[in-house]
Amino acid sequence: MAKIYLLLAALNGFVAVALGAFGAHGLRQKLSADMLAVYQTGVQYHFYHTLALLAVAVLMFQFSPSSLLRWSGALFFAGIVVFSGSLYVLSISGVRWLGAITPIGGVAFLAGWLLLALAAWRWAESV
Repeated sequence: MAKIYLLLAALNGFVAVALGAFGAHGLRQKLSADMLAVYQTGVQYHFYHTLALLAVAVLMFQFSPSSLLRWSGALFFAGIVVFSGSLYVLSISGVRWLGAITPIGGVAFLAGWLLLALAAWRWAESV
């Protein structure tokens, strides 16, 4: 599973850079300032959670891959897809109902961080 998360982190890093550049250069003249800010929020959280996914992969390689880490990584990836993905599509298409989906991705991010914290707590107790 660590290899999968490492691969997902690498690919998401690539996609986040590509989408960030697309937003900065290709969408600046096409989107309103508000929608460009929405798009950039998607890119920003995409990057943050790509790094979180990378951290989970490294921790899984370093320590025994616990179910807490596996779920944390899965939730970070799901959050990227749902949170950032919905913001990308919302900003480009203007389909407003996608804003109702975005918080689901945010909850996935929060749950991923909590599981990562719980994994760290358990490691600290065992040392």
